[in-house]
Amino acid sequence: MRRHTTTTLVLTTLAALALTGCSDGTSGPRGTSPAASAPRRGSDAVRAAPLSSAALNQRLLTEQDLGEGYVRKAEPAQHDEDVSVIGCPALDQLGGEAATGQGLDFPRKAKAAFTYDAGTTFEVSEEIYSDTAQKLSDGVGHIFDAMTYCPKYQVVSGSTVIDMTTQEMAAPRLGEERWSQLLTYSVGGQRSTVKQTAVRTKTVIVVVAGSPALVDAHIRKAVTKATAARRTG
Repeated sequence: MRRHTTTTLVLTTLAALALTGCSDGTSGPRGTSPAASAPRRGSDAVRAAPLSSAALNQRLLTEQDLGEGYVRKAEPAQHDEDVSVIGCPALDQLGGEAATGQGLDFPRKAKAAFTYDAGTTFEVSEEIYSDTAQKLSDGVGHIFDAMTYCPKYQVVSGSTVIDMTTQEMAAPRLGEERWSQLLTYSVGGQRSTVKQTAVRTKTVIVVVAGSPALVDAHIRKAVTKATAARRTG
C-alpha cells in the first residue's frame, strides 16, 4: 500500500494545487520529525483504534474556526489525466498511476479547502486521516523523505509540465511526529509556492497545505481540534 499512498500525496499537492492556481503569500530525511523511527510495538499509539471518516469530518476546521474572510471551497472536479514524475527516481519508482486529486490512500479520511479574502488566490486546505500509527508514520514519512531527496524535478499531468523545487522546513513542535516543506512550482510562466505541514498524533494525522502564511497561522489550531476530539471521542 505504501507505493500508492505516497505517490498520491505528492502528486495531489503538486498537480492539483498547481492546476487550480493556489499561490503563496534539501536536507536529509525526516529532519523535522522528533521520532524518525517507527512507533514502538505495544505502545498506546499502536493499540489505539483508528477513527471513522464521519468522526474525522467533525474534527475539520470550519469557517468559524478560521475567522473572518474565509470561505469553504466546493470539492474540485477529479482530473483523469495521467500523471508522472521526471527527474526524481525516488518518486518515480513509487508510480504515478494513482495520482490525481484523492489525497492519501487511507480509507478513513476527511478534507476541506478554503479561500481567504475574496478576490485573492490565498488558499488553505486541511486533510485528516486515521489508521494505525505505523501505517501513518510509514506512509507520510516515506513521501516527505523522497521529496526532500529531490530538490528539483518535474511533474507531468496530461499536457501540463510543472517544474518543481522542494525545501524541507522546521515544523512546529506538535504531536508525536511532524514534517514540513515548501513546494515551489512553475507552470505556464507563473511561479507559486505552497507550504505543506503534516502532524501525527497517535492514529490521526493532520495535513495542512496552501499559502505559507495561512498554513503557519492555522496548523496548531487544526492539530488541537483534531486531537482534542480524539481524546474525547
